[in-house]
Amino acid sequence: MKAALALARSRGVTVRFADLGDWLEDELRSEYDPAIPEIRLNVRLAADLTIDELDELVTLAIGHELYHYCEATGEIARLPNRSARESAAENFARALLERTP
Repeated sequence: MKAALALARSRGVTVRFADLGDWLEDELRSEYDPAIPEIRLNVRLAADLTIDELDELVTLAIGHELYHYCEATGEIARLPNRSARESAAENFARALLERTP
């Protein structure tokens, strides 16, 4: 988690927990707001997690949203469709989790 938070900070992206609403059977882990820029992590998901689960959730969510940040800034080319972008963001997040001690 610390590495993901440091990576966000190094890019000027703030990270905070917020209530992102009720998505019923869907799960919204996080969202990225390019206007601030800010990553909001869903406090509703975090409430019932163990420390290890929370660490994984935060790392994956930050990694996912940082991919979208990199798209917004032009650091990563924007893929042509949403499904491809979401898959690429998830792969980016998994890679961040794997290299985090």
